[in-house]
Amino acid sequence: MDTRTPLATIVVAVDGPSGSGKSSVSRDVARTLGLRYLDTGAMYRAMTWWMLHNGIDVHDTDAVAAAADKPELVSGTDPDGPTIHADGVDVAGPIRGPEVTGAVSAVSAVPEVRARLVALQRAVIGDGGIVVEGRDIGTAVAPDAPVKLYLTASEAARAARRNAEGTDPARDLAATQADLARRDALDSGRATSPLSMAEGATLVDTTAMNREQVVAHVLGLVRDRLS
Repeated sequence: MDTRTPLATIVVAVDGPSGSGKSSVSRDVARTLGLRYLDTGAMYRAMTWWMLHNGIDVHDTDAVAAAADKPELVSGTDPDGPTIHADGVDVAGPIRGPEVTGAVSAVSAVPEVRARLVALQRAVIGDGGIVVEGRDIGTAVAPDAPVKLYLTASEAARAARRNAEGTDPARDLAATQADLARRDALDSGRATSPLSMAEGATLVDTTAMNREQVVAHVLGLVRDRLS
């Protein structure tokens, strides 16, 4: 008989496009509730970094597929300091660079990559007690999660947030917005686990909300489910 509390076993699935605030909000929610946190996007970035670092042509689908099971990827789940390692190398910094950002959608679209990482993600989720954020959590990774959310915002708001949290806040806003639109199109149009709102998910439009307001709203949704 499982004697753990509902909070100890809950899985909160948070999906949405880049710049919607899902990473910062998911970390804050996990920290507040004492849950673990998993950034699945970092795993795809780490896989992409490994491919680039090992000379794999990220636009050669067959080559990426053949190498998908080779890297050892380890994700830390502390919301106060999430980590990601590839073959023992701390890649938390390098995976946020422009080279990885420009290639991650191509690598993420390869079915063998998605199958490998979904299996790793499910292993981390285990028996729950975790907030998991990404693009296919509610649809593919944890479709039975009791709390499924889809965070979104206008393209302009997402571009402004991405610039503010990046290394070049003075970057042209239109260029950032164009990059987000390109990434959205690639992620939404891929054949395997495209970005979409899961059945039964709650839509949270964060355009007119600040971080604290979004966190409070999400915490309310989680607590409603627990009660």
